[in-house]
Amino acid sequence: MNSAGPGGTTPPKPPPILGGSLSPQTPSAPPPADWPALRAAATAAASRAYAPYSGLRVGAAGQTSDGRIIVGCNVENASFGLTLCAECGLVSALHAAGPADEAASLDAVAVVAGDGEPLLPCGRCRQLLLEAGGGGLLVDTADGPVQLKVLLPAAFTTSDLAERREREPS
Repeated sequence: MNSAGPGGTTPPKPPPILGGSLSPQTPSAPPPADWPALRAAATAAASRAYAPYSGLRVGAAGQTSDGRIIVGCNVENASFGLTLCAECGLVSALHAAGPADEAASLDAVAVVAGDGEPLLPCGRCRQLLLEAGGGGLLVDTADGPVQLKVLLPAAFTTSDLAERREREPS
C-alpha cells in the first residue's frame, strides 16, 4: 500500500507526544509549530482532565525546541486553591520528562477547552510558561499565534530576583 499523500509526497512523521515515555526527536533546527497537531494533542489531554467542580476540562500541549510534544490537563480539587491548571501540568511534564537537549525549552503552546477551541492561559500560567519558554514562546489564540511577551508585558523574571534580592550588609 502506498502511504504517499496528495501529489505523491509522504507526509512528515509527527513529533512524539510525551506522557511517560521518552522518545526525543533532535532536529538540527527547531521545527515549525504544527498548530493543528498541538490543538489535537491538547484536546486529547482535555478529555483526561479531572474537572468535577467546574465542568471545564482544559488541555495544554507544547512543542519543545527539540521537536517533542508534551501535554498537561487541569486537575481540580475540592479545596479550589489547590486546583492545577493544564499549563501547570504541561510545565511539570516538561521537567519530569527531562529534556533530550539540556537547552530545550517550549517553543509553542496550545491551550484548549474540551471542545477543542483555544483558551488563553491565566496570568499565573503565563508566568509559568515564561520560565519554560521565554517571551518569544508562541501561544495559540483564536486569532492565531501570539508571542507570550505580548500577553505578559513587564513580566517578573529571574533578573528581577537577581537585581532585587535582599543582600546582607557589608
